[in-house]
Amino acid sequence: MPTSEEHEPTTANDLVHELRRSGVSDVDDSALSRSLYSSDASLYRVPPRAVVVPRHVDEVIATMEVCRKLEVPVTMRGAGTSIAGNAIGPGVVVDVSRHLNRVLDIDPESGTALVEPGVVQLELQRAASVHGLRFGPDPSTHNRATIGGMIGNNACGSRALGYGRTSDNVVGLDVLTARGQRLSLGGQDDGVPVLADLEAEISRNLATIRTEFGRFSRQVSGYSLEHLLPERGFDVTRALVGSEGTLALTLGARVRLVRDSPIRFLVVLGYPSMAEAADAVPAVLPFDPMACEGLDARITDVVRERRGDGAVPDLPRGSGWLMVELVGEDEGEVMARSRRLVAGSEALDALVVTDPAHAAALWKIREDGAGLSARTPAGEPAHAGWEDAAVPPEQLGSYLRKLETLMDEYHLTGLPYGHFGDGCLHIRIDFPFGDPEGKTVFRDFLHQAAQLAAAHGGSMSGEHGDGRARGELLPLMYSPDAIVLLGRVKAIFDPDDLLNPGVIVRPAPLDDDIRVAAVSPLGRTELPTLGLAYRHDRGDLAMAVHRCTGVGKCRADTTAAGGVMCPSFLATRDEKDSTRGRARVLQDVVAGNLGPQGWKSDALHDALDLCLSCKGCSSDCPTGVDMAAYKAESLHQRYRRRLRPRSHYALGWLPRWAHLVGRSKVITRVANAAMRSRALHSLVTWSVGVDKRRELPVFASPTFRQWYASNLPSRPDASRREVVLFVDTFTDSFSPQVAKATLTVLEDAGYSVVLTEKPVCCGLTWISTGQLDGARKQVRATVRALVEHVRSGSLVVGIEPSCIGVLRSDALELLDGDDLVAAHEVANATKTLAELLSATPGWTPPDLSDVTIVAQPHCHHHAVMGWETDSDLLGKSGAEVTRLGGCCGLAGNFGVEKGHHEISVAVAENQLLPAIGDSSHGDVVLADGFSCRTQIGALSDAKGEHLAELLARRTR
Repeated sequence: MPTSEEHEPTTANDLVHELRRSGVSDVDDSALSRSLYSSDASLYRVPPRAVVVPRHVDEVIATMEVCRKLEVPVTMRGAGTSIAGNAIGPGVVVDVSRHLNRVLDIDPESGTALVEPGVVQLELQRAASVHGLRFGPDPSTHNRATIGGMIGNNACGSRALGYGRTSDNVVGLDVLTARGQRLSLGGQDDGVPVLADLEAEISRNLATIRTEFGRFSRQVSGYSLEHLLPERGFDVTRALVGSEGTLALTLGARVRLVRDSPIRFLVVLGYPSMAEAADAVPAVLPFDPMACEGLDARITDVVRERRGDGAVPDLPRGSGWLMVELVGEDEGEVMARSRRLVAGSEALDALVVTDPAHAAALWKIREDGAGLSARTPAGEPAHAGWEDAAVPPEQLGSYLRKLETLMDEYHLTGLPYGHFGDGCLHIRIDFPFGDPEGKTVFRDFLHQAAQLAAAHGGSMSGEHGDGRARGELLPLMYSPDAIVLLGRVKAIFDPDDLLNPGVIVRPAPLDDDIRVAAVSPLGRTELPTLGLAYRHDRGDLAMAVHRCTGVGKCRADTTAAGGVMCPSFLATRDEKDSTRGRARVLQDVVAGNLGPQGWKSDALHDALDLCLSCKGCSSDCPTGVDMAAYKAESLHQRYRRRLRPRSHYALGWLPRWAHLVGRSKVITRVANAAMRSRALHSLVTWSVGVDKRRELPVFASPTFRQWYASNLPSRPDASRREVVLFVDTFTDSFSPQVAKATLTVLEDAGYSVVLTEKPVCCGLTWISTGQLDGARKQVRATVRALVEHVRSGSLVVGIEPSCIGVLRSDALELLDGDDLVAAHEVANATKTLAELLSATPGWTPPDLSDVTIVAQPHCHHHAVMGWETDSDLLGKSGAEVTRLGGCCGLAGNFGVEKGHHEISVAVAENQLLPAIGDSSHGDVVLADGFSCRTQIGALSDAKGEHLAELLARRTR
């Protein structure tokens, strides 16, 4: 295999200069860009020489021409969700997802669509659905996977039984060879020299192809040469699908669309074990299922542990399940078929699901499998590598048992699931890469697992392609003649080995360039001032940032379903602003790949600058990445013993300044006059690091605590249960009316409300600006003040969601010793207003049946506490509620800081502002977060309300 050195031009600047001179507008060889694109969703890290983000296909053609002249490899990339290392390379990586992402045409009569390679599968679905059509293949990454990437890997998804693989749904391709030949495939392909050479090579190897290729539906490994047989019409289009960008670059595709059946039922069959569920697959297939998926109890246990019991809907008895989807035109016929399936399945128990919401909840567990399985139940990292081997379905039970035996021999564990109807098994395994012999274990296991799959008539890959993970293993399933043939086909299209080298033909060793194997634990020994504890990762920061496996859910827009992650990526569509992109740069920092600058590098600063610290990823990312915590740690390390930005002192210490201002009415008046002054506005905003387009808040006089001390009795009512009202700085100093409303609601519910003796602060502003030592002092004082009440039986109710989130989560990462014990007690006793009221005996919400609500849950509320209790409370009140997803865009100090205004507004424009603009004047805009209400007031004519204010208006 040609090395990157052999392809390297005279200087690094030659490549960039030539690309720009040829008309390529967006080419980047910065440390940041090379770090972002050095990995995909696989184990591997191969930094590119440069990254090209083409704006039209002419730039792809120009890139290929320059790279051919300079002998630089080219790797095409869509969403970068490849699990086998198919989307990384040592030369130029071409990212088509940002601009080449259009559906160019939909022809309802022929049932086809013309698309650019970077269009996301879900976007194609939306465009096709207008005509009652859909694109069949639907991988679990459908909301971010690109059609070009699906063509590269021959993606399948859960419903391949009904719709087929991607190769079954591509009818034409516009491709470019390494020699610059542009081919339009799918029509009349005669007379093209490269295709004539290909046809001649195939004719010399008919016996090999007929006996070794296309033996069963999920034989994805190698090239799909069976499509080139004369009896199959020498279909070059289908043969190129699954070639992983090693034969040609995809510039466009015409794909087949189908019509969904109107009736769709999900039959869930329970078995004693996963292997016994696999044994039952041959009996299921005669019922013509659209999908037949395998799910294991180990996966559902992980879901319950991480997301609560309510995250797993009721399932039939058993420890292994088949999820069988049956579709049809007639409801009675599909129901009858469902009952016959249950009767003939020999299952322990069964469930026929006709409710789409119930079915969607079950499918979500299956769709998140790749991310959920990235941690074993014991908390160990689990890795791709032997991720998607496939065997004929009748062999699946035997293969699964022997694979688990082999894993036991190597003391390895994993969480299996997969497309059982196709014989494809997914599993991530806890290879011990942290041990000196970890790579040896990895290599030896993969070779034995490959021999096992081959002995069962299987394929090294069932849908993700071979990539760098399995190319070396192909000789275990193919004869020497077949391996030689693969090389000859590669040479016809790419004689200089410029297209995605190291994949399929002349493969790179499967244990080279493993990202995690090069990383040592990074904890308090290496960083004595490590700011957070990383308790879920054994105190190892390297383990924490490597939670990101690259599945790329952060690139998907999940806001319509109430998701939050990742607001800035949705605004910019730039990989550096995705949770994954930031994680990749952090991984390079902790591995030392960014040199001695590390934490102080410009690459890390640029990657984290637009992170809103919304914490959406901590709940929405299936692997549990918490970028808000990692950003706080990064700022903590970057500015250790250094001068900080002005905003860190002004906004990070805001509770301190607010307390100082609030001590005197004179100071309050002077401060407010300065805040309101148009003449001083530019000076004041500059001095505190705030964007001058932002209005400055006005301090309340009196504060809530001052009003409370003057108006309420000093002794609590002993006949009522005591609750401590946690009055945060923002509520106390800027929104005292919200605290008053909360007090009204709590007293109406029968509680006696007290405050801590002295003002307390959760420390969030210190956390978000990376001043973790200061945050620790604030949190320690707060926990000590609250725990006295908690140990006497009181609950704590918070007003500001972000502050409740700190007490429920961040405090446990900042404290240790006796203070950590106290923090756990406080966390368990701290409730949101909705949680407290919903658990109050005899309390019922007021009648809000005449109220229409647009609700913007605070990001931290969604991420840490969950908004379901609030939703249930409002549902019981009779209110009509539209719940928004995404972030408001202000996110504490982020949206007011200089340099963030445009992104802050763009984030708000994703969901919040359109919803407010579409709502009637009578709607309530519910926003518990101070930041959310501030953003709403700044960018619209609406006024946000806290839940307490809404309820207080209707109290008795």
